Amino acid sequence: MSSLKYPCPQGEGYLPIVHPGNSELRWLEVGLLRLRPGQRWQTETGPREMALVILSGRVHVRTEGAQWNHLGGRRTVFDGRATTVYIPRESWAEVEAAEALHPSGLVESAVCFAPSPARAEPRFIPPDQVQARWVGQFNWRRSVEDCLHAGIPAGALLLGETFNPPGNWSSYPPHKHDQDNPPVEGVLEEVYHYRISPPQGFGLQRIYTAEGDRDTALVIRDGDTVVIPRGYHPVVAAPGYRLYYLWVLAGPQRVMRPHDDPDHAWVHAAGEVLKEALA
Repeated sequence: MSSLKYPCPQGEGYLPIVHPGNSELRWLEVGLLRLRPGQRWQTETGPREMALVILSGRVHVRTEGAQWNHLGGRRTVFDGRATTVYIPRESWAEVEAAEALHPSGLVESAVCFAPSPARAEPRFIPPDQVQARWVGQFNWRRSVEDCLHAGIPAGALLLGETFNPPGNWSSYPPHKHDQDNPPVEGVLEEVYHYRISPPQGFGLQRIYTAEGDRDTALVIRDGDTVVIPRGYHPVVAAPGYRLYYLWVLAGPQRVMRPHDDPDHAWVHAAGEVLKEALA
C-alpha cells in the first residue's frame, strides 16, 4: 500500500478507509458501510457533516426531522445514477439496510465526512436530481455526474461519480486544486473510490506536481481508494474495462476552481476543432 492508494476493506459494518489519521488528508474521511437486510448503523455527526452515497441495494434513512424509505436500487454502481443523503453537522443518522441486490447479499454505501463551518438542512438527493453530462472528446470522453454539487446547500462536501468507457481518460486534461488563487484556482483535497467492470480489470492514475516533488503512477484495482492531497491527477481505464470512481472533495472553501496543467490545456481546444472537422 502506498501513501496514496488504499485497498478495499473487508468485513461488514462501517469500515473507514481514509482519514486524517492514516493519510495526508486534512478534512476528509471516506469509508464503506456494508449491512445485511435488517441491520442498522447509527452515527452522530458532531462538528462534521456527512454524505451517504448508496452504491448497491436499498436503505431506509432516519435523521433529525426527516425519514426516507427504500432509497437506492442499483445492483452495482454501473446500473444507474446515485442516490445520496446529506446529513448536517450537530445531527445524527440511522441507516437500515432494506434490500440487497448484489450477489454478496450486502447493501453497500459510501460514507463521507468533512468538518462543516455551517449547519444546513438534511437532504435526500434522488437520481433524477443528479446533474449528468458528458465531458471531453474522443478517448478522453467520460460521463460526469454531480450528486452533492455547489448548488445544494452544505458546509464543505462536494461529490459525484465519473464513468470512464473502456480505454478512456478522465480528469483530463490534467487539473489540480491545491492553491488559493481566485478566481483561477481554489484549495480542495480529494478522494477517489474506484470500481471496475468486469472486476478483474484495472486502470492507471498519475498524481504529479508542477514542481516535480511528486510524480506517482498507481495501478488501480476494483475497490481501491486513492487520496489526492495535491497535484494533477489524470486517470485512464484499461481497454475492455469500464472504470468508475466516486469523487469527494473538501477544503477551506466550498468552491470548485480546478486549474488545468498548462502543458496539456491545449487539448480542450483541439478536441473541439477535431469534433467539428469530423462532423
